[in-house]
Amino acid sequence: MTGKDRQTKVAVLASGRGSNFEALVRGDTAPGMVDLVVSDRPEAPVLERAGRLGVDAASLYPGNYRTRMGIDEEREWARMLRQRGVELVCLAGFMRMLKGPMLEAFPGAVMNIHPSLLPAFAGLEAQRQAVEYGVRWSGCTVHYVDPGMDSGPVILQETVEVLQDDTPDELAARILRSEHRLYPRAVSLHCAGRLRLEGRRVRILQG
Repeated sequence: MTGKDRQTKVAVLASGRGSNFEALVRGDTAPGMVDLVVSDRPEAPVLERAGRLGVDAASLYPGNYRTRMGIDEEREWARMLRQRGVELVCLAGFMRMLKGPMLEAFPGAVMNIHPSLLPAFAGLEAQRQAVEYGVRWSGCTVHYVDPGMDSGPVILQETVEVLQDDTPDELAARILRSEHRLYPRAVSLHCAGRLRLEGRRVRILQG
């Protein structure tokens, strides 16, 4: 395999259904390839979905905290991913914040997708926040992960109109379709070496 044809191994961390995980598996992420999904919940539907898609899956203990990884556990997850040859980590509905070891093991190579136009409506229930605030437009954001809450540098965004009578669920469904388009593109750009981080700005280089 030539350098041009070399695939970049991608691992997905997920806690729930895994629809964005499936979008990454089925979408055009070349030269990236989803090699593994890891969940913090042994009962998470994403593990069954991985089996149907033929992707290796694992469930690992995340530590005793509810909203973040334990430091020792995060270090062990990072060690396992490194041993596996993973070069990019993608969060897809992963409901724990990363605080240190994973970000140190994969500097500039941990991504997340969030259902709003960050920095607006960070955190949980972003679609409900958008509807209740009364904005006309929302959308989704792919960003690099830092230790904060949805605060890392923005890679790509896509807008979605908020209709006058939208419910949070209706808006969420339309945003999710955008997420499924946007996330594979961001992964492909990263794995092709076409993203360059300059402070908080992510520059997209010509292919």
